[in-house]
Amino acid sequence: MTFITPFLSMKRRYFLKTTVSSISLICLSPTLMSAPISYGIGGKGYAMDSPDLFRPELIPIPDNKEEWMKFRESMNVWRKEAKSKLNYNDALYTNPDFKWVSSSYNCYFLMMYDELFYDRTTNQYKVDEFLDWGEKEFGRLDIVVLWHAYPRIGLDDRNQFDFYREMPGGLSGIRNVTEQMHQRGVKVYINYNPWDTGTRQENVSDIDALAKLIAETDTDGIFLDTLNRGSNEFRNKLDQAKHGVVLESEGALPVEDIHTHHMSWAQWFPDSKVPGVLRNKWFERRHIQHGISRWQRDRTKELHTAWMNGSGIMIWDNVFGQWVGWNERDKSLLRLMSPIQKRYTSLFSGEGWIPMTDGVMTSNIYSSLWHDDQIRLWTLVNRSENPIEGDLLSIDSSKSDHFYDLIQGKEVTGKEEKGKTVLSGKLIPRGIACFIAAKPEALGNDFQAFLSGQAELFSRINPDIEFPVIHAERVPVLPTKRQNGTLSGMVKIPSFKGKQEVNFRVREVGFYNSIDPYFINCGAPRLHQSTSFTIDVNLPGFAIDETPVTNAQYHQFIIETGYTPKVNLNFLKHWPNGNIPSGKEDHPVVYVSLDDARAYALWAGKRLPTEHEWQFAGQGNENKKFPWGDKMEAELCNAGESEDTTSVKAFPKGKSVFGCYDLCGNTWEMTESEHSDGRSRFCILKGGSYYNAKRSEWYFDGGPQPLNFSAKQLLIYPGIDRCSTIGFRCAADL
Repeated sequence: MTFITPFLSMKRRYFLKTTVSSISLICLSPTLMSAPISYGIGGKGYAMDSPDLFRPELIPIPDNKEEWMKFRESMNVWRKEAKSKLNYNDALYTNPDFKWVSSSYNCYFLMMYDELFYDRTTNQYKVDEFLDWGEKEFGRLDIVVLWHAYPRIGLDDRNQFDFYREMPGGLSGIRNVTEQMHQRGVKVYINYNPWDTGTRQENVSDIDALAKLIAETDTDGIFLDTLNRGSNEFRNKLDQAKHGVVLESEGALPVEDIHTHHMSWAQWFPDSKVPGVLRNKWFERRHIQHGISRWQRDRTKELHTAWMNGSGIMIWDNVFGQWVGWNERDKSLLRLMSPIQKRYTSLFSGEGWIPMTDGVMTSNIYSSLWHDDQIRLWTLVNRSENPIEGDLLSIDSSKSDHFYDLIQGKEVTGKEEKGKTVLSGKLIPRGIACFIAAKPEALGNDFQAFLSGQAELFSRINPDIEFPVIHAERVPVLPTKRQNGTLSGMVKIPSFKGKQEVNFRVREVGFYNSIDPYFINCGAPRLHQSTSFTIDVNLPGFAIDETPVTNAQYHQFIIETGYTPKVNLNFLKHWPNGNIPSGKEDHPVVYVSLDDARAYALWAGKRLPTEHEWQFAGQGNENKKFPWGDKMEAELCNAGESEDTTSVKAFPKGKSVFGCYDLCGNTWEMTESEHSDGRSRFCILKGGSYYNAKRSEWYFDGGPQPLNFSAKQLLIYPGIDRCSTIGFRCAADL
């Protein structure tokens, strides 16, 4: 037996098809479907969304109002029969340990090294300061995801769990963050990178390691990076580690997994002119989806979807070190939405949801109704780029009803027309509205205070849609004492004025500035691809070390100065008991941070070279790709065969035209290129290294690199910034 119901116009027709063997949404217009997002792992596509019988994820609604009733009927039939077919069990949604889920609308995706959150001068997390800022900007934060490893992971063999362990304060520091956030009513997530298979592996399974991490940090959920679901083993192991731990998928969660996954992302879901219905939210009203289209500057599509579906938003303005801020209009809308969603969670997670109510009176305005036995609440959106004012909604009402505009925070008087009550209002371009109808006694003793709070928020609404820009400013290069004559261990580099080509792999971290067109909206299909640009440089003559600084040279610096860094974690980690490993005296020193390198350079009367100086020292005027020519020749550098560093003069035939050794492979080299935009710090690395994590494109660039290749290293925390694959050499002014 097959039941087929149309629920879109003839122009774009979808059918709901139910048979005894399957339940599916059949789409006759594939361009509207949300395609799986494929991420490369070891050269093979890794699908975020496996084949799913219940598609699309954001179901379009007919343009024609006359079809809305049939559409709702079809959706109700689909929901009922899908639950029956799946033998749906909502036990985890009725479990008191998960009661917090349905009211957790706003999730903030936090880079743990964000300068708003981490103070590198004190090496302390600024939890209260960050949460105060979040409330001021966005109205409320319900969940914070503590992101850690990507895009830095892969510089050496430390795995994703090592990154959490080596954050400031270690796991106890993260637990302290969790406790402080819990005191403010905020839940905390860690994240899981399933593609991390090329670094050091734990002696237990990833799931066991995550369960242990949850128990040690007292966190509340796991963000499943690149995954559309976690296995049943995930659910079982987490329940043993701590009660009430949520799984939230990045990919589109299949309907058959909703019963074990309380949350999921609504990422890049294509929408119709009429706001669509979130499939998973329709199926399970207590399920929360967080809408996100990373890199996009206009958030109203996600805001409208959340508002019309009683669901959530992923707030993400620092995208792996690349600034993609929110404009004032979108922040204003979220600040107004948040208190309403929180107060009326029982409506937004209940059974009384009617999408696309029929009483809308103005074109480009759409409404959903949420109701129980005592209250009716309408959420409205303006899909146009123009302000709309006037009659908005015609509804049935009784004489005992009072009407309130929850966005403006005031009582309104409806006018009677043809047995209906007409409610009027005003919406800014792409704005929202909200009306509630009820007897006053049903609204609570604190309702007037709630209205006053909304009125105050409305008074601060800002319709400005200009994209906020922040610039990454370069930390000035400190001059050295000018050197004359022959410099021991250094080579002279002549002045140069001209263009340099810079090549890099497009990654979500971006490059110099968020305003640069190369790096905004850099996602698929450009993500992971190489690209180039040219830059004008004007270099006075300078001197540069002929080799990277060696273990022996750095040891002499410590003997003479007694240097000890403020943060000691991983400092010279490869030196047992503070001694150079036997036979590695002339290997490049590693496990040093940018500040550790600068301290050495200052002692030596030098500085670090800029990225442009470093590149010219290798290329000369011939603009060679490699120190020896234009083709990679593995026998002329440390390309990784030994799986370790080598002597800095082990490859004399690989010298540059000016006589510099080891500019390709062996270790990455730090340059004097520190930048900060107030949220993220970074410097540029050159040369590549012997190490290559491989297996996944999400890892940091590995192996030897051409001279014009630049890699952006986010500066996180000294203990993490110190790597087994990063060294440095010095420069001096002439």
